[in-house]
Amino acid sequence: MDPSRSTALKADRNHQGHVEKFRKSIQTRDMFTLWGILQLLRWYPGRLPDLELMFDCDDRPVVRMRDFRGPSAAPPPLFRYCGDDWSLDIVFPDWSFWGWAETNIKPWRNVLKDIKEGNRRTKWKDRVPLAYWRGNPHVAPTRGDLLKCNVSDKADWNTRLYLQDWDQQSKIGYRQSNLEDQCTHIYKIYIEGWAWSVSEKYILACDSMTLLTRPRYYDFFIRGLVPLQHYWPIRDNNKCRDLRFAVEWGNNHTDKAQTMGETTSKFIQEDLKMDYVYDYMFHLLNEYAKLLKFKPTIPPGAVEVCAETMACPAEGAWRKFMEESLEKIPTDTTPCSLPPPYDPPGFHDFIERKANATRQVELWENEYWDKQNKKQ
Repeated sequence: MDPSRSTALKADRNHQGHVEKFRKSIQTRDMFTLWGILQLLRWYPGRLPDLELMFDCDDRPVVRMRDFRGPSAAPPPLFRYCGDDWSLDIVFPDWSFWGWAETNIKPWRNVLKDIKEGNRRTKWKDRVPLAYWRGNPHVAPTRGDLLKCNVSDKADWNTRLYLQDWDQQSKIGYRQSNLEDQCTHIYKIYIEGWAWSVSEKYILACDSMTLLTRPRYYDFFIRGLVPLQHYWPIRDNNKCRDLRFAVEWGNNHTDKAQTMGETTSKFIQEDLKMDYVYDYMFHLLNEYAKLLKFKPTIPPGAVEVCAETMACPAEGAWRKFMEESLEKIPTDTTPCSLPPPYDPPGFHDFIERKANATRQVELWENEYWDKQNKKQ
């Protein structure tokens, strides 16, 4: 772990914290992540113990599992936005839940309302029966590879793929970037960027059948979703053929495709609402604090922060989103109950259920393409 990329935080139960920054983060990720933690303290005042943590605001996990093997291994507890199967980083909700000012994406509570209205505006039967993606293809080779699946005079893979130029969008006031205006296709493609992508939750909320390109990285909620129930899996090394078949299948099984899309959207609207995001944060930080073997103290050189000291100097969209996401009064509810962890057989059954669903899709795809090849 390189501490020069991280931020140390000592949070206390009085709506405030002390922060020591080791390096400026990408854009203002650190600002809005810290803002989110302060909102948690306002949402559940006095319920979190004092704690100290290290947060890395970069994308990819860095605490490699292979470096910490054996009973005496002691991996450093490092918080970040995503993990993978080969790392031990602690996964935390990303900054955009409180707004992404650089791209004019509103705080999550407002976005959910907007997308819900967008879903009402464009009914399923009126949507374009093709697979839609809009994004930056330059952040990862897999996205550049996806563009090969776009419609051309040589092939039609049942996709409509568009490049997102954030610099250009900023010049025209983000008129073509409203998330609620992008729920117009029956199918939406999710594909990772440099790591996991913030776009994931917005795509899943659209009532569309999500075509999820097999990810390497996970955020704090995606591993609970199941193929054929919440999304249609797409192989990363067979994108074009898989996308074409997924759209063909959905257009021939419209009721099942619609159910899949609406099931996922309902999960996002109800189970990923901001109240439960705070509950996840609450339980995660509480369980983490129980493992501390020292009494948290204010780090030397740390600066005291609270909602007022962060929001008052902010300007433009940064201040606007802080005002919109400010938790003005504490909740009158208690945190949801933390469910018990999976026992080994139950966990194995869940993983096997997901694997079987993916294998079923691949079997259907192979049969489809075998038939197509015989017709030629």
